Amino acid sequence: MALTDQTSHIREGEQLPVDVIDPYLKAHIPGLEGMPRISQFPGGASNLTYLLEYPGRELVLRRPPFGQKARSAHDMGREYRILNQLNAGFPYCPKAYAHCTDENLIGAEFYVMERVKGIILREDMPAELGFT
Repeated sequence: MALTDQTSHIREGEQLPVDVIDPYLKAHIPGLEGMPRISQFPGGASNLTYLLEYPGRELVLRRPPFGQKARSAHDMGREYRILNQLNAGFPYCPKAYAHCTDENLIGAEFYVMERVKGIILREDMPAELGFT
């Protein structure tokens, strides 16, 4: 079992409109160049999570799932604010760069953060770590 999440192809019906996302990100995140290569993290039970790879820079975009949803269960603004507050005092937490509340852009509210590679702790501690 891998200790870090690996991306794969984007699931059918969950594609992102790169022609819309790219200009939005370049307007909100200085220094982005080129076009992103987009893949999807397969895990995650609540929100859709994508990797956007620009030359020399990796970003992660999170959005609610498609279809009807309880707003409080997929509060992108809350996640964005918490990440920014945590990052201020804990540098291992990803920096959140942009929060878009315009659901017309990609069909849902979303936010974008830097990619920080590492182990995502879930219900059980990975046995490979050797903690007892």
